[in-house]
Amino acid sequence: MTNNVSSKIKNISTLEYKEKEFEYWGPTPDEARKIMVNKSHGLRDKRHTLKDAVAKFIKDGINIGIGGFVNTRVPVAIIHEIIRHGAKDLTLSFQSNSICPELLAGAMILDPDRVSIKRVELAWWGYEIIGIAPMVRYLTTNGMIEMDDYTNYGMSARFKAAAMGIPFIPVRDHGGSDMELINRGRMIECPFSGKNVYLLPACHPDVGIVHTTAADMYGNARIFGAHCTCPEIAMAATYTIMTTEKVIPTENIRSYPNLTEIPYPAVDTVTEVPFGATPGASYGNYWFDMDHLKMFRSLCEDFRKTGNKEGLQKYYDEYIFSCQTFDETLEKIGYKALKNLKDLDGGQPIILT
Repeated sequence: MTNNVSSKIKNISTLEYKEKEFEYWGPTPDEARKIMVNKSHGLRDKRHTLKDAVAKFIKDGINIGIGGFVNTRVPVAIIHEIIRHGAKDLTLSFQSNSICPELLAGAMILDPDRVSIKRVELAWWGYEIIGIAPMVRYLTTNGMIEMDDYTNYGMSARFKAAAMGIPFIPVRDHGGSDMELINRGRMIECPFSGKNVYLLPACHPDVGIVHTTAADMYGNARIFGAHCTCPEIAMAATYTIMTTEKVIPTENIRSYPNLTEIPYPAVDTVTEVPFGATPGASYGNYWFDMDHLKMFRSLCEDFRKTGNKEGLQKYYDEYIFSCQTFDETLEKIGYKALKNLKDLDGGQPIILT
């Protein structure tokens, strides 16, 4: 048995430190394992409409693990459908993300009876190049959500621990800095070396949402470019909703099995949604839409500064609520803009055959 220890940060930090009894913000490791073990692992066609997938798995009060990294391969199409469907008292778990949690936060501002966020465990909520997201500033400044803050490596390690089926994972970072005071990890004395080591709790989302480069109908998925912790999130979550740029034949998957980054047992639904990460980027398909990101962020920033919801409401009405599917959203963005994003990607190599 090891005793809790600490670095000296508590004695010198200006942060107010309030230790709370630990609780998992999603399924416990045992609960998650029970669900995963009892699921059917047979090969079956998992292709669903996104509307049906969200209706089946997204419920009030759950923990949603969001894949992607900042603006890269973020599951925007799924987020749009979740907003249309509605879900309250959500916990959001992600490494670093931009428009996905920001879209959910904006929906909460417009109609908290449809969508609301209770708490967030994360490393970063903001945009590449542009900077921090206005909605996270608004929600935290006004005490509307509870935050659990980790490093990028820390959140990745938490999903990794859950994917491995272990309740915690030791890491070398977090300890000895203010990071030790703003998350639910624990410093202990290593039973082997006698030195301090920081333990991070596994993170099991109820539902993981990820967007991939390609997948077969069973859910075996390929990811090109940065993996963005998507394999870990899919393996950590009790259920996973996947959108993919293209559904490819299983024969193609079997031709190069080493390219499969997410295996089918981790996936519960697959929906082909080309440009499904837009305005984010998808390596080998399209670059991120900086103009659209700046436009949406400016609407959020205007609300944060003025409290005026009119601009936000117009955006949601045009791009989300007036659309039945993400294809209709893409029609509003327009062929010319999408072609330009595809050209900006430069044809980075991916393997689909």
